[in-house]
Amino acid sequence: MAHDANQSMLVHNVYFRLKDGTADNIRNLVDACFKYLKDHPGVTFFGAGPLVPDLERPVNVRDFHVALLVVFKSRHDHDVYQTAPAHLKFIEENKPTWDNVRVFDNYTKS
Repeated sequence: MAHDANQSMLVHNVYFRLKDGTADNIRNLVDACFKYLKDHPGVTFFGAGPLVPDLERPVNVRDFHVALLVVFKSRHDHDVYQTAPAHLKFIEENKPTWDNVRVFDNYTKS
């Protein structure tokens, strides 16, 4: 089935595992997500928060501390976000605290 990326929103999921996953460090990263990443042009939904500690079903992936979800109106909006000064500042300030980062991007219909 062909997919028309020009007609789809782009979902940007990011999962951060911290070098030191203390409650303060998790809270600091979530706060930084809201400070630097929330109000970019083309964002239709934004969310960031910690792992839900008591969801331990066999299908739950639990190897992260903070998840970020940003839904963009278009691929173009996502691409602009990637080089936006606030996004780059977020990376610069927070990257030293990361042990691992995984990114999952997909298209979706509204």
